[in-house]
Amino acid sequence: MSDLHFATAYIKGVKSQPRKTNIVASLVRNRTVDDAVVILEHTPRRAALPVRKAIESARANLLSSGSPVDSRSIYINRISVTTGSRMRRYKPASRGRALPYEIISSNIFVEVCGKEKVRAKKPEDKKADDKKTATEKSNKKENK
Repeated sequence: MSDLHFATAYIKGVKSQPRKTNIVASLVRNRTVDDAVVILEHTPRRAALPVRKAIESARANLLSSGSPVDSRSIYINRISVTTGSRMRRYKPASRGRALPYEIISSNIFVEVCGKEKVRAKKPEDKKADDKKTATEKSNKKENK
């Protein structure tokens, strides 16, 4: 069985409501990274861009980690959207009043998983091994 390798990306302070961002994240949950990027490129939602950037960042982290990973086997293992910081703002109203409202940000966590590349022996190596065994046999015959 081939080994699995994991990498994560965590993007904080996305200027989008977590509820709306979670809808976009649920579109690509448990899919391959290539499929997820294509889906998000054609999704007409504001939160699609930060989710796509988080997924691409996690893929880049996995490929640059130094482990030999097959780029076609990378899939989204976990993706979650949590509430970020809240900024309180006030809107001026009539008769000197101020109406409060909050700007809520989101945090996006993505974990991708990829299988290790399978290294097949080259046919040249087999031929070299056959030559070595043939020379070893002839050396043994000469020693007798």
